[in-house]
Amino acid sequence: MSSNSLGKLFTFTTWGESHGKAIGCVVDGVPSKIALNREYIQSFLDKRKPGQSKYTTQRKEADEVEILSGIFEGFTTGHPISLIIKNEDHRSKDYSDIKNVFRPGHADYTYWKKYGIHDYRGGGRSSARETAMRVAAGAIARKVIANKINNKVEIIGALVQVGNNRINYNNWNNDLINQNDLFCPDKEILPTWEKMILEARKKGNSLGAIIEIRCNGVPPGLGDPIYDKLDSDLAKAIMSINAVKGVEIGNGFNSVNIPGADNVDEMRIKKGKEIFLSNNAGGIIGGISSGQEIIVRFCVKPTSSILTSRKTINKEMSEIEISTKGRHDPCVGIRAVPVGEAMMATTLADHCLRYF
Repeated sequence: MSSNSLGKLFTFTTWGESHGKAIGCVVDGVPSKIALNREYIQSFLDKRKPGQSKYTTQRKEADEVEILSGIFEGFTTGHPISLIIKNEDHRSKDYSDIKNVFRPGHADYTYWKKYGIHDYRGGGRSSARETAMRVAAGAIARKVIANKINNKVEIIGALVQVGNNRINYNNWNNDLINQNDLFCPDKEILPTWEKMILEARKKGNSLGAIIEIRCNGVPPGLGDPIYDKLDSDLAKAIMSINAVKGVEIGNGFNSVNIPGADNVDEMRIKKGKEIFLSNNAGGIIGGISSGQEIIVRFCVKPTSSILTSRKTINKEMSEIEISTKGRHDPCVGIRAVPVGEAMMATTLADHCLRYF
């Protein structure tokens, strides 16, 4: 399994399993003399960590990060930054009764077919537990972006759809996103989502979600055609997140519903500067950033670990049914929001180092 790293110049490699002793990552390519401390990285991890509300998994992990290398007297040294998080609340016994069973919708079967090993303890390496280290790497990436781009770059993610209920974009409020447990930007739909998620959990079921990541302040010029396009790298980074089944940039799949005359982003000159009259391209044209807001959306499938009985097979090639017990997210898309922000940050940091 050699595909544990992402990036060309800003790179990070993650390691560890869901129910192992620890998870960690090594971040390389970070320039020296950038102010960075544990508290800054922790502030982003706190947005993702489990057990914070009744709408997510009740697994309790402090996700306290420890810096092992690459920082000296509060500044980066230019050498690899190594981070570790100890796993504290891993209860492997929750999975002991299904250790020979392939959970439908999970990677149990495909990992077993590829590696000949079935880590039944929450999926092992295929578990979303690994994404904590992506968030840590994303925090460092934000510092790299700020170091390379003088103007302030803002990355913000939000849930825009849960199940078949979508936000009203006219109600979008950035200030609201971090004031509720669902990263919701629309106060009107928030009670509906809360009720839906709790009902799904009560019924032993789960819900999917769509997340939108917005990034302001990126200058024109990031991205390289043909095979290193900014949007293709973003798509790869986002698709690598557990349970993600689709990614779109800007108007994305909806662009087929409108004619070209409406979808094209017209241009004008205002006060001596080029401006766009719309942003259907999502801030990236021809694989290169245009200077507009970068907009990425991705869908996360409903959590596969549910109490509702489902048909599957086991290692003995018997047909059985399974009801997955344990502490699982009724809507895993909630905690995917800070992960999506992190993948946006790591991709932009990588392209910043290539361009500047």
